[in-house]
Amino acid sequence: QVQLVESGGGLVQPGGSLKLSCVGSGFVFSDYAMGWIRQSPGKGLEWVSSVSSGSNTKNYKKSVEGRFTIFRDNGRNTVYLQMDNLQPEDTAVYYCVKGRTPLAFRGWTAFEGVDETRGRGTQVTISS
Repeated sequence: QVQLVESGGGLVQPGGSLKLSCVGSGFVFSDYAMGWIRQSPGKGLEWVSSVSSGSNTKNYKKSVEGRFTIFRDNGRNTVYLQMDNLQPEDTAVYYCVKGRTPLAFRGWTAFEGVDETRGRGTQVTISS
């Protein structure tokens, strides 16, 4: 079955950086778009970024554009999220998600082209 395992979260000061990783298994990784969503206390799920299967298209939530970079290594079945200039509002649990097609997406529901499988997530905390 589809499995997604995230890692790389932690506690950093504002302006700091983190690199999240997600290893996918149970499916042909290179056939599907991948992405990241997040959930912070008191807030619903937020889509953050996605990348198409062949890395031709990358989409970002407006508030992270220019600070976050998504990339993937299909040979390692891994998608990454490089996060720079982190701000307190980026504090959340970050989840890796798999698309239902090769096309990059902007959401987290099946209607928006995202598989329902979730990993355990990785906590990102930005605090001084």
